[in-house]
Amino acid sequence: MTSEPHGNRPLSEEELQELVASSDAGARDPAGNVGLFLAIVAVIWSVFQVILASPISNVVLPGSVVNNSRQIHLAFAIFLAYAAYPALKSSPRDYIPIQDWIMGIVGAGIALYGYIFYQKIVDAGGLADHTDKWFALAGLLLLFEAARRALGPAMAIIATIFLAYVFFGSSEWVPEVIRWKGASLQKAMSHMWITSEGVFGIALGVSTKFVFLFVLFGALLEKAGAGNYFIKMAFGALGHLRGGPAKAAVVGSAATGLISGSSIANVVTTGTFTIPLMKRVGFSSEKAGAVEVASSVNGQIMPPVMGAAAFLMVEYVGISYVEVITHAFLPAVISYIALIYIVHLEAVKLNMPTLGDKVVSLGRTIAGMAVFFVGFALLCYGVQYPIRWIVAAVPENSGWVLAVLTFLAYFALLWLAAKGPDLEADDPSAEKVELPEVAEIYKSGLYYLLPIIVLVYFLMIEQKSPGLSAFWATLLLFVILVTQKPLKAILRGQSNMGATFAEGLHDLWQGLIDGARNMIGIALATATAGVIVGTVTLTGVGQVMADLVEFLSGGNLILMLVMVGLLSLVLGMGLPTTANYIVVSSLMAGVVVQLGANSGLIVPLIAVHLFVFYFGIMADVTPPVGLASFAAAAVSGGDAIRTGFVAFFYSLRTVALPFVFIFNTDLLLIDVTWMQGIIVFIVATIGILVFTAGTMGWFLTRSRIWESVALILIAFALFRPGFFMNMVQDPYAEIPPSELVQEAGAVEPGTEWRLVVEGPDFDSGKLRESHVTLTIGEGADGAARLEAQGLLVFEEDGMLKLEEPFPGTPLFETLGNYDFYGDEPVRIVSVLERAEGLPKELMFIPALLLLGLIAFLQRGRAARQGVLA
Repeated sequence: MTSEPHGNRPLSEEELQELVASSDAGARDPAGNVGLFLAIVAVIWSVFQVILASPISNVVLPGSVVNNSRQIHLAFAIFLAYAAYPALKSSPRDYIPIQDWIMGIVGAGIALYGYIFYQKIVDAGGLADHTDKWFALAGLLLLFEAARRALGPAMAIIATIFLAYVFFGSSEWVPEVIRWKGASLQKAMSHMWITSEGVFGIALGVSTKFVFLFVLFGALLEKAGAGNYFIKMAFGALGHLRGGPAKAAVVGSAATGLISGSSIANVVTTGTFTIPLMKRVGFSSEKAGAVEVASSVNGQIMPPVMGAAAFLMVEYVGISYVEVITHAFLPAVISYIALIYIVHLEAVKLNMPTLGDKVVSLGRTIAGMAVFFVGFALLCYGVQYPIRWIVAAVPENSGWVLAVLTFLAYFALLWLAAKGPDLEADDPSAEKVELPEVAEIYKSGLYYLLPIIVLVYFLMIEQKSPGLSAFWATLLLFVILVTQKPLKAILRGQSNMGATFAEGLHDLWQGLIDGARNMIGIALATATAGVIVGTVTLTGVGQVMADLVEFLSGGNLILMLVMVGLLSLVLGMGLPTTANYIVVSSLMAGVVVQLGANSGLIVPLIAVHLFVFYFGIMADVTPPVGLASFAAAAVSGGDAIRTGFVAFFYSLRTVALPFVFIFNTDLLLIDVTWMQGIIVFIVATIGILVFTAGTMGWFLTRSRIWESVALILIAFALFRPGFFMNMVQDPYAEIPPSELVQEAGAVEPGTEWRLVVEGPDFDSGKLRESHVTLTIGEGADGAARLEAQGLLVFEEDGMLKLEEPFPGTPLFETLGNYDFYGDEPVRIVSVLERAEGLPKELMFIPALLLLGLIAFLQRGRAARQGVLA
């Protein structure tokens, strides 16, 4: 995909929709009975997934269907991929060739192989026989071709390379460092297709259980009109400010990103309106496209949906969904705040005009938006109290009572909306741009917030599963789509009830189709990525990757993180975000944790997964393959490569944040109190704004070089104050190893120590050193407490030596890489206890004083120049 075919002219609405369709839902859309048949298949898939997520799935669906839902999920995806995605650019778009029918039907049939022959496979202990292996191989080939069509060639090529490594890993042409014994066709196919270790593994399970419902939820909400409402509200609130259309693009894309997992669809949905307006106030085509790209791509890091990664992290990291989105929330919010500030600085630098004649201060605008978001959060939190009263009062029928009350709330909000006209999409090229009045239009879409409140309530307050939460929110959207138009007609005294009811049914039908077609690529991505994950588990290449990365980085954690980030970027150039995240986290997440521990830094697993995910989404931005940048250039008429480079520059804060939260996990709200969380939010927001000013070369006026460097250092001090405080005072006090047992019996349970362990590596026999976190638990004495953690110590030859820990103890896996039976002993070199000292937050004082000095100097220059940001 390049910008040349349209000669740097903006694409028409039809061409843009074709662009989104070809990337997200398939470019082929045959008419007539075939088109109707494909629509019916898509709707059946959506309905099946809704029933599967419902609380009555075990009653409505046979147990064999529920147990084999992954196979059914993939069967729908493969069939629709061959039907919706042409094989080549020259392939027909208006009908399905016979070979695609054959491959689609055969591919779906082989996907169902485990369902059809379930009993045979169970009786064989989950192992493939000679017949199974050939069906499995055919299934893999058809899956790879479907993935090539839907996702581009990179996904299929990478999966093929990994599969080839399974077979030919013992060949001489494979580098010795990653060589392994290889596997037979029967063993490999059993692992990849028959068991749940490969294609039908965790990733496809997450796609089946959770992701589909959220993608469907987003498609239905967009079909109901919520996308246009969010854009109108953002434009009405921010359009009057300097650079207002760009600020509205950022906020509108953030809101759209809450419900959309596709950065390309987000670019086109909001960009067709915002990009022409940005150009109108002075942004170049490339900068206008870049703002839209940066804000649209960041929609994937915004909870609660985060593309599909949030649900995968639940499975991979082993924490609850609420914890995942809690950790992801703060970096996403401050990233968007920084993007708004980037836009503001661009507008100030170019002295851009404002749109319309409305005069409202920036402070009042920010305060109004803050009140809205805080009020919405309090509403989501506060509904639990009346719900508890109702459940306590009528426990038997509380579900029906709550359903009636929800419908009454919906009817009341719809009555408010019916008082005004329906919101129509604005024409950005109109001679005079009318800014929407927020006070007038906000009532017209308040009922769109109800499904979001239901979703957030079930996720955060009730803490139900993501699938069940999305089911109830989606069910409410069914009601809204079917009833909003006829009920508005009644409330307005109109007589076109039949026509509006038919329109509502059509909207629901189309929403179900859109949800299914948008899922084709995600389902195929998770299935194909399963081959890569299966290769890692079958061959043990993950440990080899750890050794390789450690060798290449020389054990330097920063260099290793840079390498992991670059790997994510390179892989992401051809993979969708979800697949990229699965691949890189499978290969590298454990490596970062292990090498971080070896370097003395305890890195939480969730921080590593978010690190990988952040760099994965950057691939949609980065030239030469950044698809979102090409989509934005198609809207703006600008150069796609230049748009990508500017978008990458605007996204520097997204690149910097992962490094920050690896070294300062406070940013992920790990082990912080409410008050600490508020302080972290305030300081991190100031830090990201200062970093943005430093990289943009403009604070209150144009910065001098030393001021830009100082601003970046100030941001670093605000993000990681411990780095400088550790220079002032030693963060750890050392306990002599000989006193370990005695001290372990004296300290309070829950005390954390850091042990430096040295010994021979199990694989190489070379001496290695690692840092181990030890949490002291309950026990009669120090020896019992240490033994409970897996630490069996004894003094000999003046050293505190270790015996191999028992399986099942906390330190068994951590110390498993040591050879406890070699000539050299495994011993504890030192014991470190966190020292009581000055709080690291004291470093904020000199950082803020330096910031004040720069502000004072720049304010004086700005006053003399007559320019002030």
